[in-house]
Amino acid sequence: MARGKGEDGPHPVDRHVGRRVCEKRIALGYNQSDLGRAVGVTFQQIQKYEKGTNRVSASKLYDIARFFQTDVAYFFQGLGDARPGMAEDGAGFEHDFPATRHSVEIARLAPRLSARNQKLALDLIRQLADGEAQSGD
Repeated sequence: MARGKGEDGPHPVDRHVGRRVCEKRIALGYNQSDLGRAVGVTFQQIQKYEKGTNRVSASKLYDIARFFQTDVAYFFQGLGDARPGMAEDGAGFEHDFPATRHSVEIARLAPRLSARNQKLALDLIRQLADGEAQSGD
């Protein structure tokens, strides 16, 4: 089941599914240990699933979906074209960074802002991100 990293790293589909697992877990307030106990694996295995290092088997993905009370299809939403490095519109995947509690909360709260304040928040986040990229942090 382990997916060797090779030169390209984990397969984009494995990374996408893992990211969706991570985002849902964080959004529901569970930690990796909670999810691991619920589906019968260690928190280390959940880490590997979330990074895409190990593929989630169909039966384990089914267990995860039942625990989250969601449909298995949830984990594939937004995947689009499954060719390596390709998204639905042919561009690269937009989520090459791991989800965090903060990023999930930002995404959850943003729709509650007015359109003007959403734009201000987006501009601020872009400035912060550009500053981090330039400083190498």
